[in-house]
Amino acid sequence: LRLILCPLRVNGKNNFAPGEQYIVVCNHNALMDVPISSPAIPGGNKTIAKASMAKVPVFGMIYKMGSVLVDSFAKMKKVLDMGLHMCIYPEGTRNKTSEPLKPFHDGAFRLSLDTRKSIIPGVIFYTRIVNPAHKSFYLMPHKLRIDFLEPITVGENDTVETLKGRAFEAMREHFLKVNGER
Repeated sequence: LRLILCPLRVNGKNNFAPGEQYIVVCNHNALMDVPISSPAIPGGNKTIAKASMAKVPVFGMIYKMGSVLVDSFAKMKKVLDMGLHMCIYPEGTRNKTSEPLKPFHDGAFRLSLDTRKSIIPGVIFYTRIVNPAHKSFYLMPHKLRIDFLEPITVGENDTVETLKGRAFEAMREHFLKVNGER
């Protein structure tokens, strides 16, 4: 990232307790988000991936090694059982709207309920500047940032909806706070 003049600042690594596995949920603004989030997460992790991306020659083979394809809930559980973190982008696809976040899908939160693993929200900043959705093969040098927020633990009365709502609000508030500070 430094070589392409996109230095990355990572905040909140201290929210990852040693020996614990987490479901990391990140916002999704650009293709740059995966290469930002995966190395920023402290410890081994796998990222959820679109099955169609695995079909790209050469890249697809590398992509499959570090990812879990979207259609495999059992494989996501296995990642956690292996002692790795599972990184999921709950918006599903890149957010091309003017809103801070798109509505979340249920998968990450269902995984959290099923495994009783806590969720760590990750908020990615400025990748939309570096790699806008409407431009192919475009890269604009700019500082990048990812903030990992405090874990959201699964309570006795939690549901997919309550976990999803807590994560969405924490990420939205943090996104608005940081963008208000610029």
